[in-house]
Amino acid sequence: MSAFEVLTMGRIGVDLYPQQVGVGLDEVESFAKYLGGSASNVAVAAARYGRRAAVITRTGEDPFGTFLHQALRGYGVDDRFVTPVKNLPTPVTFCEIFPPDDFPLYFYRLPKAPDLEIYPEELDLDAIREAGVFWVTVTGLSEEPSRTATLAALEARARKDITVLDLDYRPMFWPSREEARHWVQQALPHVTVAVGNLDECETAVGEREPLAAAHALHGFGVKLAVVKQGPKGVLAHDGTASVEVLPVPVNVMNGLGAGDAFGGALCHGLLAGWDIERVMRFANAAGAIVASRLACSDAMPTAAEVDGLLAEGPREATGA
Repeated sequence: MSAFEVLTMGRIGVDLYPQQVGVGLDEVESFAKYLGGSASNVAVAAARYGRRAAVITRTGEDPFGTFLHQALRGYGVDDRFVTPVKNLPTPVTFCEIFPPDDFPLYFYRLPKAPDLEIYPEELDLDAIREAGVFWVTVTGLSEEPSRTATLAALEARARKDITVLDLDYRPMFWPSREEARHWVQQALPHVTVAVGNLDECETAVGEREPLAAAHALHGFGVKLAVVKQGPKGVLAHDGTASVEVLPVPVNVMNGLGAGDAFGGALCHGLLAGWDIERVMRFANAAGAIVASRLACSDAMPTAAEVDGLLAEGPREATGA
């Protein structure tokens, strides 16, 4: 087997998105189902660019689990590392859509999500070592045995470029922000790239100001810190210099998948060896496209779509 270009590890589930926009779940009349979960969506996004992608995760042994296998294969993502867990249901997530900036999420992951039942002894460490990009998420650190498995995978990876930690802090998955910070800081020394928004950076390193957060991440050994600043765009710092790229303006329909689209595009650009400014522009545009669409996994753009959006006009970037 040739090495995967992008191998992710973390959440998977079924997203049930309302087909009526601007109303609460109590008034929604119909839903459509999609593959969801940040790590799985990143793999889907990378596959859209022709990257050989796979995900390490687990589902319930139920029809929704079968649907997720079919969806992964349909998107061109290898599902060999996706295994069932008996007696745990495949997670379902509902959202409400109030454009342009309010998208409440309702996670149904009880009594426990199968993707937190990943055991260290089940990992294919050779595949993890050989992947071009290995991508893990903070959610995977929230419970055992996934926590130990995630740290074991990172230790086996041995800081090989490109090893990414998606800071992906979800308060409902943790007893406290302090507990999350403790475990994030156990993982940070094992990764070369960290990606998160301002709140996630504050959780990880106690810094909310973008440049200070980037420097704090470097203090743990991270080579490339990517700090997403919402309407102010994104800051990327490689330890010596930074670039800030403004967001691509779009009419936002559903912002929930934008971060995962950004992640898949980030993987693609880093694998291609682009300079950091080009990577950030491409990733920003990919996120903007998904934010302008209703779905998440189904909405992931192709390279031609991203390039087309970027070709519509230059976007200002500033160095710091």
